[in-house]
Amino acid sequence: MGLGLLASRALRSTRAFSPLNPRNVRTIVSTPELRKPEAAAAVAQPEADLPKRTPVAGARVHLPNPEDAIEVFVDGYPVKIPKGMTVLQACELAGVDIPRFCYHSRLSIAGNCRMCLVEVEKSPKPVASCAMPALPGMKIKTDTPLAKKAREGVMEFLLMNHPLDCPICDQGGECDLQDQSMAFGSDRGRFTEMKRSVVDKNLGPLVKTVMTRCIQCTRCVRFATEVAGVQDLGMLGRGSGEEIGTYVEKLMTSELSGNVIDICPVGALTSKPFAFKARNWELKGTETIDVTDAVGSNIRIDSRGPEVMRILPRLNEDINEEWISDKTRFCYDGLKRQRLNDPMIRGVDGRFKAVSWHDALAVVAEAMHQIKPEEIVGVAGKLSDAESMMALKDFLNRMGSNNVWCEGNGVHTNADLRSSYLLNSSISGLENADVFLLVGTQ
Repeated sequence: MGLGLLASRALRSTRAFSPLNPRNVRTIVSTPELRKPEAAAAVAQPEADLPKRTPVAGARVHLPNPEDAIEVFVDGYPVKIPKGMTVLQACELAGVDIPRFCYHSRLSIAGNCRMCLVEVEKSPKPVASCAMPALPGMKIKTDTPLAKKAREGVMEFLLMNHPLDCPICDQGGECDLQDQSMAFGSDRGRFTEMKRSVVDKNLGPLVKTVMTRCIQCTRCVRFATEVAGVQDLGMLGRGSGEEIGTYVEKLMTSELSGNVIDICPVGALTSKPFAFKARNWELKGTETIDVTDAVGSNIRIDSRGPEVMRILPRLNEDINEEWISDKTRFCYDGLKRQRLNDPMIRGVDGRFKAVSWHDALAVVAEAMHQIKPEEIVGVAGKLSDAESMMALKDFLNRMGSNNVWCEGNGVHTNADLRSSYLLNSSISGLENADVFLLVGTQ
């Protein structure tokens, strides 16, 4: 018995110190590496870099002081952002598009739609990413079952009273609610009561309202107050009885009122002149510059064939940002309606009557043969394109006349001096000006 115990103890001790046991293998580090850790770090193989992501369209970051930058992790991807940025902005820089309705980059934060919920590590519940400031080392998860379930719940509440107007809504095809409902909506609803209906508001001849579609994101209210500088719109009521409208049933008087059409994420605010005219997928967009004002706003003209259907703004941080005036937006409507489409000549009774182009040109040719060539004058409007004016000039030259009058002729500037055709500063440079001198204002 005693010999057996001694033999078993000897065997256990041999196994404990066996060199085959990986726990007993000692790692010997060379002395030069201990003396020069920098050299050892240089020899060490670097870890594989994560694939770079493209920020969401419009997302940009400026780090004036790199020391103020913090690092957060979006779905495991590290992102450096300046202090003060929100979780939603950090996700955009990481290339993750967060669904939202109330958030707009140029408006104050409201945080009332709750569609931008994400999961943050060590947080007991999902947080609204548009209103949550990013903290150093924060780990954000945007595509977890918890975040997806939270967004599905929010979408169910939004669609609870929203009418099924997509086939007859002018916002169809470019509606944020339509897109997000495809991602987070359900194929059936659990709400068995009657849907809420809201009386439409009369905001004027430019903005059409179907307020039953409104989801109370308050984008239009914040735009009118913060950008347009007017108190035309506000929130009325509480709870499920909330409505957006004017306090005393007045019209929108701002020259920027048409921009609420662009920022509305649903079909509650649409364009009256464009109502039921075309679908967005039928239109061809042409990027150009507005010629009706001196600012030169960047715009996009949507046309169907040869007909201009609508005008929308383009993003330009230095000029118009993403806003345009009502004159720019709806000037095409005044040029398209109530205009002379057929030639007319004065009859014997003194009234104009429509005739064919052949008869009209015959009358013009007869009148031009009765006068001298130097008495012929061509008139070009200020909205005439260069090709039409060139054709008019060639026609007058063939008739022996060089008389062309253009509407809005200004004083000829001296092109020898650069200051003659340049302004004092750019539009974006006005923010850094110390003094403004206004001449001829009222």
